[in-house]
Amino acid sequence: MTTSASLPLQQLGNSDLHITSIGFGAWAIGGGNWDFGWGPQDDSESVGAIQQAMDEGINWIDTAAVYGLGHSEEVVAKAVKGSAHKPLIFTKCSMRWDAERKIYRSLKAKSVAEELENSLRRLGVEAIDLYQIHWPNPEEEIEEGWEEMARLQKQGKVRWIGVSNFNVAQMKRVQAIAPITSLQPPYSMLRPAIEQEILPFCQENGIGVINYSPMVSGLLTGRMSAERVAAMPADDWRRKAVEFNEPRLSRNLKLVELLREIGSANGVQPGVVAVAWTLHHPAISAAIVGGRSAEQVKGLSSALHFRLTGDEFARIGAFLVANQVS
Repeated sequence: MTTSASLPLQQLGNSDLHITSIGFGAWAIGGGNWDFGWGPQDDSESVGAIQQAMDEGINWIDTAAVYGLGHSEEVVAKAVKGSAHKPLIFTKCSMRWDAERKIYRSLKAKSVAEELENSLRRLGVEAIDLYQIHWPNPEEEIEEGWEEMARLQKQGKVRWIGVSNFNVAQMKRVQAIAPITSLQPPYSMLRPAIEQEILPFCQENGIGVINYSPMVSGLLTGRMSAERVAAMPADDWRRKAVEFNEPRLSRNLKLVELLREIGSANGVQPGVVAVAWTLHHPAISAAIVGGRSAEQVKGLSSALHFRLTGDEFARIGAFLVANQVS
């Protein structure tokens, strides 16, 4: 068993949170039967995955109220209850659901406060370590939502506050109200857009960055194939995702073979190489790595240590330039 004390830790933005270079992402363990589900998921497998992550020394879990419509938070609570390792728990607000399980979005102060109370109850904690606005929607409510986040922080119900999926203009708007501890954006070798404006802004303003989908929702793990994509459950949102469909899918699976080659030379899986690619950027504090079983987590845990050399990073860059798909 590894402890986070023996791993290098990174301070997250302006906070006193010191986190391992990867955290456990709890999106997929929310299960199916909702708009952004990953298909059926066994809760005992999910609990095993989280406990394996803690055993590997991973010291933070990222979830959201909307994942599984509250279910992910409940599974996280079950997994960490009674554990000797108390991980930091990050969750998010702004995406809600009605009695018919239809998702709607709100950043009204009353809604944010209600969501927090629900998350505290489901997670079984007295305070959230990092509370994040999941999406900047509705855009006209961003300021009201952030003002409420700052109030909740002053009340001690959340320790630090951050944003997710915000652009620079939106971050500037809320920054005028209260400091931003962190941004959570999508970032991977297939989605590098944040390198242009967003990452430099975060570096200049001391905002920590924890990126999500470094393996592009499982596509770059080395376990995906055209056949597996075709056989995905009907309620797996990835069936409609652009990177999982042609013409991009064939290029992406070819890219995985390069990641496999680099990984094999270092004794790690292709997905670990994909995570390391994101950690290569100095603005990235840490990456979110999902896992649906203890076995998956074990295979990806070497991302805590593995880093790309300059030559390996350049090889991936050359492939991406030579194999662009519109």
